[in-house]
Amino acid sequence: MNPYEMTNMIIDEESYGEEHVTVEFTVEQQNYIVTFQKSDLELMNAWIVEDDKTLPANLSEDLMDSIREDIKKKI
Repeated sequence: MNPYEMTNMIIDEESYGEEHVTVEFTVEQQNYIVTFQKSDLELMNAWIVEDDKTLPANLSEDLMDSIREDIKKKI
């Protein structure tokens, strides 16, 4: 079972000439937003959402790898 719940995924095919995948997910009642390049799923940015503000998030590589695997299955 995943330690997170993916709540939304957006595939942006027209962003600065590159394709990106943005995923919203929840871990232990905290909301996060991460963006990957679609071609190789390289992490572009990661944010934690707190009180309607987004702040840089420090997420584990294990969690990022798990999310990448979920994205691969969905795209």
